[in-house]
Amino acid sequence: MRHRRENGITQFSRFGKFNMEDIVYARYIPEFQRKTLSLHNCYDLNMNIDNLDIIKQLIAEKENGQVEFKETTGQLERGMETLCAFLNGEGGTVLFGVTDKGKIIGQEVSDKTKRDIAEAINRLEPTTAAHISYVPLLDSEKKVIAFHVEDARLNRPFCYKGRPYMRVESVTTTMPQTTYNELLLQRDGARYRWEQFGNNDLTLQDIDGNEVLKTVRLGIECGRMPEDTGNDIPVIMEKFGLMRDGILNHAAAVLFGKHENMEYPQCLLRLARFRGTDKTVFMDNQRIHGNFFQLLNAAMAFIFKHLSLSGTTDTLEREEHLTIPYKAIREGVLNSLAHRSYRDAGGSVSIAIYDNRVEIENPGSFPPNWDVEKMKSEHESKPQNPLIANVLYKRKVLESWGRGIGLMLSECRKADLPEPEYIMDADSVRLIFRYEPIHRPSTDQAPTKHRPSTDQVFALIKILENKELSVKEIMEELGLNHRPTFRTNYLHPALNEGYIIPLYPEQPSHPKQKYHLTDKGKELLKQ
Repeated sequence: MRHRRENGITQFSRFGKFNMEDIVYARYIPEFQRKTLSLHNCYDLNMNIDNLDIIKQLIAEKENGQVEFKETTGQLERGMETLCAFLNGEGGTVLFGVTDKGKIIGQEVSDKTKRDIAEAINRLEPTTAAHISYVPLLDSEKKVIAFHVEDARLNRPFCYKGRPYMRVESVTTTMPQTTYNELLLQRDGARYRWEQFGNNDLTLQDIDGNEVLKTVRLGIECGRMPEDTGNDIPVIMEKFGLMRDGILNHAAAVLFGKHENMEYPQCLLRLARFRGTDKTVFMDNQRIHGNFFQLLNAAMAFIFKHLSLSGTTDTLEREEHLTIPYKAIREGVLNSLAHRSYRDAGGSVSIAIYDNRVEIENPGSFPPNWDVEKMKSEHESKPQNPLIANVLYKRKVLESWGRGIGLMLSECRKADLPEPEYIMDADSVRLIFRYEPIHRPSTDQAPTKHRPSTDQVFALIKILENKELSVKEIMEELGLNHRPTFRTNYLHPALNEGYIIPLYPEQPSHPKQKYHLTDKGKELLKQ
């Protein structure tokens, strides 16, 4: 079927000249379904809104995430913004000639009305199928105008007049940049992923080779990497997808970078301990720059410092437990670092500890159309940063198949704690662990230099310099033989102050349990 345009009017040689109403249909049915269609058949391609009964059914649903009412096309601009939002969601219908209360009043439809509608539809990008219906009222020349679009997720994001919109419940709002970027990533793949962009200023001298080789060793031990991987750093980085044609990408910097002299301000972790349940009084405040593993270690050391350790004696050995189960909060920290958005140079992960909760916040968002309930259920894994996630998976830091949230829920239930809460803002995700308020003294930390609370703690720190030692080995080095005294005066203060961390934090009584210095402990010895 051939067509041409004359004086702004589309003409189809088979059917002759269409009126403006027909132009809307023909223009927005893809390739006219590659067939010769009658006007009647066009109505059947999408939702068939051709009578008042269907209009009344839609009105009965009230305004929601997929239905919007407008009194007249005097509100055409707002209606088009909502239609754009429906395209960026699961589809929906905008009705003109219906009040906010759902009363059908109709409106007069002139040739100018149809021209305005056609021009408005043309301002949607990219081009999509939009079904426009004019449903007459009984005993009246007025009509209800229905705009309907189907789910078009393969072509998202959509814009109207260059601006994207989204639907939140029954409200249309401008789409945040982060959500827009997420939809672009889904549509266009790796072309827009920040992590895979090369950085010509980044060299192998900027990469922590020991951490790379440690990743390989741990990957082989857990069976996620072949034993013949070798120790050639450039080859390994190529296999990880972190280097191409000799150029390292942003993911390499995030995972293994030596950040002392690197321009990656987003590789920042903000840590705070507040007195009470609000942000009025700081007890501890730290800002840490570093690669992924440095930030993870710093986060867990800070958490060990400021969350109470409680003891149980269900076994022969006393077992220590954090206020929040270790596995749960570590998973929360991991997710925030692995799945955050790194594109914005001003973004960072923050961990705030209060007397009654821990809040972990990261820049970014859930995948579009995902909500908290979907995250709690069985779901496919859709990492924000697949290159970073792949390396973490090989190192067995991160599991696949979207098990993380389920693990957090399970661990908190076992500890009789409330389920963790997710709060999604426009450009960030906040995870909250709640618990009963704790009342214990905490050592205020000087902003520049760290000092242990006692000489005993400092002595333990010096013993662990460049070592991993068991309790027995530490006590032998210190010349101690009374374990309760050692735990009270040496071990627990060093753990609580964040200078040391166990090798198996989730299993305090592990038969091969040993302790080593955190970055904070190492820094202390350099002072």
